[in-house]
Parts: sequence; structure tokens; C-alpha cells
Amino acid sequence: MDTLPLPAIAVAGRTPNLLKSETLVLALVASALFWLLAWYWDTALSAIAIWRKSDTFAHGWLIAPISGWLIWTRRHVLATLELRPNFLALPVLALVGFGWLLARLAEVGVAQQFTLVLMIPLMVWAILGNQIVRALAFPLFFLLFAVPFGDFLEPPLMEHSANFVIAALRLTGIPVYREGLYFMIPTGSWSVVEACSGLRYLIASVTLGLLYAYLTYRSWSRRALFIAAAFIVPIVANWLRAYMIVMIGHLSGMKYAVGVDHLLYGWVFFGVVMLLLFWIGSFWREDVEGSEAPHTDASRPRRVEPSLGALAAATVAAAAMVAAWPLAAARIDEIGAYGTPVLNTPPAAGQWRPVDGRLSNWTPRFVNLQPHIAQAYSDGTRGVGLLVVYYRYQRPYVQVVSRTNTLVSGHDREWRSVGESGRTLVAGRDELQTIEASLRSRAAQLLVWRWNWIDGQYVTSPYWTKLLQAKSKLLGRGDDGAIVMVYALAQDDPEVAERTLQDFVRDMLPGITSSLEYARRTRPAS
Repeated sequence: MDTLPLPAIAVAGRTPNLLKSETLVLALVASALFWLLAWYWDTALSAIAIWRKSDTFAHGWLIAPISGWLIWTRRHVLATLELRPNFLALPVLALVGFGWLLARLAEVGVAQQFTLVLMIPLMVWAILGNQIVRALAFPLFFLLFAVPFGDFLEPPLMEHSANFVIAALRLTGIPVYREGLYFMIPTGSWSVVEACSGLRYLIASVTLGLLYAYLTYRSWSRRALFIAAAFIVPIVANWLRAYMIVMIGHLSGMKYAVGVDHLLYGWVFFGVVMLLLFWIGSFWREDVEGSEAPHTDASRPRRVEPSLGALAAATVAAAAMVAAWPLAAARIDEIGAYGTPVLNTPPAAGQWRPVDGRLSNWTPRFVNLQPHIAQAYSDGTRGVGLLVVYYRYQRPYVQVVSRTNTLVSGHDREWRSVGESGRTLVAGRDELQTIEASLRSRAAQLLVWRWNWIDGQYVTSPYWTKLLQAKSKLLGRGDDGAIVMVYALAQDDPEVAERTLQDFVRDMLPGITSSLEYARRTRPAS
């Protein structure tokens, strides 16, 4: 008896039913991820907006394509793994979703973006199970580098760069006068600004280094060593770059390395350093010998057909879980109405009386200056300036804690910050934490104390401020907050300015607090 050919069976070792199941599985996963992005599209757009306007985070455009390519390269391995939903991933997904809600209430964009990206592997874990998520651990983890994260490193990186440059200049025999991040040498003045921090070099190096270590090495020790080098080398290289730029400017009489060539030289130097790092790392590569060989069609074991009912149930449960938190956020936003707060100038207290005019021409650099109080006070011989900026319905760039809220812009040609520190004040029977800053212009020097007011409390920590904001909004009390600043002239004697501000805070703080509480209570009717 003749045997009929069976072309529909044993295609790459898989039956037609299994091929059909795989198509349905891919459709389920793709639908779940599109569902996730649909609910959190505003969060995704906030990251994309930063990629568009910031060269430091422009690499974000490449992360998803690279992750997709890494997943594609493991398709042969994935074809052999068991698809079994893991419902234990759902509580973890719920916890991360609640973290997104808190970040949304506190308006912490980077935390919203991180939690959104973390939901992607968690949904894959819940729908496809342990074996798949384990095999895709790195490509899924690599998606976290799409989050524009790391701005908080700029101040310490700038400080360390300035310390190294000044130490190297003095070691070279060049006299240096320093004020904060500004310094002068005989041939000219220099300042360490955001572009000099080396943050963009560091982020690019760590991103490339992590990818290179994954593709080139197999042992965890070599991967860890290379990633550590990718973190340390750009920091040290940036110090050397900054020092050499100053030396080129100094030796050329400020003719070279002071304009566009300043940045061009920096990127050329960074490129050379990274090429050397990868070249040296290539001597210990492990991506050829001992690399994972994909299963051939003949040797690949057959995968048991997955339970489509269980996969569908896991997909629906995960989809419901991720949708719950944006709905909760929308419901919380509807609680109470938002209107312009009524912010009254604190009345006279003790020996302090409101006076006309301004104590100084300095004003903080806030992108969106909200309802505020700007008032000078005097006790007859001493003067103090009070500035209170009030926020209601906080949102990106219009909130108490924001990188756009600075005392002095890095490009300010008149005022400069020469140092900040924390200090503890005594206000009545309570202690008050404040941040003290010294500002200087050609004609004046100011001592500024500032702190935040949120949920009825005075705090200085930006993290605690955000937690209190989320708590207040979660409990239906709104998100009202304020920044309070007091300042006095300090060019004659900084200690006199400190005593002046201490006396002012002791007498006037109750009135300031009453003004803030009144603004918080006078909310328009719903």
C-alpha cells in the first residue's frame, strides 16, 4: 500500500495544532502589551518627550528595537520552552501597579516610567510562565534603560569634576580661586555646568557596556568587571577631559577649547576612550567558544501544546490588573475641585513690619511661578525678604519638587550659588530643618533659607515631600504644597545674617503657617 506524504505534519517538529496555538499565544501577548500601553500612554509619552529634547537620554529611541532584536535571536530557544501561565506574578503586578499610582499622585515622572516598564516582564511572566521570562530576562530588563533616569547624579558629578580639575590645576602649579562650581585662573574664569558633569557620557557608557558584556561574555564575573569598568572609566575620563579643556584654554590664551570645539573635543575624547575600553575588553571575549548553540530543527524537542484556556485567563487577569490603577488615579483626581488659592501676606509679628520695595533684585528661577508672596520686612534696622510660592494641582514642571525650580540658573550672568548645606533651626518649641544657600553677585551677597510645606508639614527632603504629597492626595486631602524662602543680605557679616534670619523665623513662622493653612482650607466647593 502506498504511503501518502504528510507535508502538514512535522514542520520543524511541530504539528499544525501547535503552530496555530503559537499564533494565538503571540496574539494574546501582543494584545496584552498594546492594552498596557493604551492605559499608560501618557506615561510613555512623558519618556518620549524627554528623549526628543535631551541629548543625554536620546539613546532611549534605540532600547526597544535592541530588546526586540535580542528576543528575536533567542527564538530557537523559546520554541522549545513550556508555556505555562504563572498566576503568582499577578500579586507582584498589582504591587508594581500600586507603585505607579503612588508615583502618579506624587507626580514623580521617572517612577511612573519605571513601573510602566516593569509591568512588561511581569505581564509576560503571568501569561507565558517561568521558563519564557527566565530566557528573556536580559532583553526585558534592558527595557529599563529606556527610562530617562540619572539626573540626580548631575550635582555630585559636577562637584567631583570641579574638585579634580582644581586639584590638578594646583598640582600643575596654576593658582586657582574657587567659589562653589566657579573658579578663576590667571588667564580666565571657568564654571562647571550641567554639560560638564559627564552624565551623558556615563549613561551612554553604562548602556553600551551592559549590552556589550551580555553579548561578549558568558561568565558573570567577567560581565560584572566589564560593567564596573564601563561605570568608572567615563567618570575618570570626564575629569581628565575637563582638566585638559581648561589647560588648552589656559595655554592658548583662551583661544581654543572655549566655544563649540569645547563640546566637540569632549565627544571625540569620549569616543576614543570607549573604543579603547571595548578593544581591551575584547581580549577576554567568550561569545565564540562555549556560546549557546540554538537547537536545530531536527534536534529541537517538541513542545507540548499549551492550555489556551489558562493563557486566556492569565491574560484577562493581567489586563484587569493593569487597568485598575489608571482608573483609580482618575477617580482620585475627581475628588474636590481645583481653583486659585487665596494666599495672604503674613501680618506683622514681633518687631517685624512689612515694608515697600525689595531687599534685592534676586529672584529664584522657576519656570512656572505660581501664586506667591514676595514681601520685604524690617524691624527698623534689619531687613529680610520672604518669598512663598504656592502650588495646587501639581503636575510636571509645576510642582514643589522640580528640577526647574532653582535658586540660580546655571546660565545666570549676575547671580551664582557658592554653596548649600542643611541646618537645624529652633522655631518656638520645635526644630525646623532648612536648606541654607549662599548666593553672590558683583554687588551683593545673600543668605537664603528654604524649606517645603506639604500636607501641613515643613520638610526639606524631596523624597519625603513626594511621599507626603501622595499620601495627602490618596486620602482625599488634595496636593497643596508650597516652597518657603527667607533671605537677608550677608556681605558684611554672614553670622549677622544668620541671626537676622533666625529672629525673623522665630517671630514670623506662625503667621506664615497660618497663611498657608488658610490657603489650603479655602478650596472652592465641588
